[in-house]
Amino acid sequence: MKKTVVIIVLAGLVGPSLPTPAEAGTIARACIASPRKQKTPELCGCIQRVADQMLTRGEQRQAARFFRDPHRAQETRQSDNIANERFWERYKAFAARAVEYCG
Repeated sequence: MKKTVVIIVLAGLVGPSLPTPAEAGTIARACIASPRKQKTPELCGCIQRVADQMLTRGEQRQAARFFRDPHRAQETRQSDNIANERFWERYKAFAARAVEYCG
């Protein structure tokens, strides 16, 4: 019992650990794999947390493609397809929140 309490207290002091690549979400994995210099595991994890709050899994997969192919974002933004227009509005809101929340 005493050992369990010590472990729980120590876990609280250390704080949450960073996710391993296998545990990271779609957005975090794409962020980490991106060629951007300013990426860090902490930043990518923060962006993933915002994505989890604002985007469905399918939308996260679609947004993750933008990390690999930024031109795809431009094509989606300029698309006349109503589904792409709706996604783009949600994506813009997500991006604005990620900038605000993650810095």
